Amino acid sequence: MLLRYLLLFLGVLACSTSAIFIRESATDPLVLTALRLVLASVVLAPVYFVQRARHRASFTSLHLGRTRLPALVLALHLISWTVGARMTAVAQATLIVNLVPLALPFFLFWLAREHINRAEVLGTALAVVGLATLSVKDVVLGGGSLPGDLVCLLSMLLFALYLALGRRNRDFPSIWLYVIPVYAQASLLCLLVALPRIGSFAFGSPREWALMGCLALIPTVCGHSLLNAAMRRIRGQIVSLCNVSQFVFAGILGFLLFHEVPRGLFYAASAIVVAGVVIVVLAMPPEPTVTPPNASGAS
Repeated sequence: MLLRYLLLFLGVLACSTSAIFIRESATDPLVLTALRLVLASVVLAPVYFVQRARHRASFTSLHLGRTRLPALVLALHLISWTVGARMTAVAQATLIVNLVPLALPFFLFWLAREHINRAEVLGTALAVVGLATLSVKDVVLGGGSLPGDLVCLLSMLLFALYLALGRRNRDFPSIWLYVIPVYAQASLLCLLVALPRIGSFAFGSPREWALMGCLALIPTVCGHSLLNAAMRRIRGQIVSLCNVSQFVFAGILGFLLFHEVPRGLFYAASAIVVAGVVIVVLAMPPEPTVTPPNASGAS
């Protein structure tokens, strides 16, 4: 159990670097997203073929068909995230895009008919107040971007749907037989959208290739894969709560690299958001107890 949470923590840490690499790169956002996924798919291709050979009997075309919707959602999430991360402060963008615990219960209800209780609704409302406070700060005090906040909010909703789909598809024989087709199909979709701008990429720039490689390997191959793996073994709401801590790491990195010092209202709004998230998670029903088949009547 400890290993599962350690891997989840490493996944969250890896994902928190995404905004930094995006901000450092001068590549067009659509091109950046497409090439990031293409590189990740190429790196993981050998793993896919090994896993497919190992699970040939249990991995069918039906499994592959179920990866299409997650691939579309991932492509839309990464495109909106790449655009939004350049429109507002690093810590703020990462905070908003990781408010997944507020939206995930609704998607789980939609996909798995898991009911939402009053406390979860209260926690959601409280966190929305914190999010609104961040947006008002942008309009009145500056230091951010209201359009950027809205783009990041859309990206957050797409990310919540993406995680919920991962939870629903946890019956795949291997996590790699799920995430690698998702990455590959998402890369094709993003590449199709970015094709008119692909000529703007500095193919001769070692710096841009290094940033692209970091985006592909750290937040994508490591971060997203570990989060999807966690969704198979840990309750989805716990995974999403831990994922919120991304904004802490991103804030530290934003301060060290970009000298971004969040205003006092950011901390107050963050506290409100975290309080809402805590209410949502504490309201979760306990995991059902599974009785071993031979437990009854054993002597």
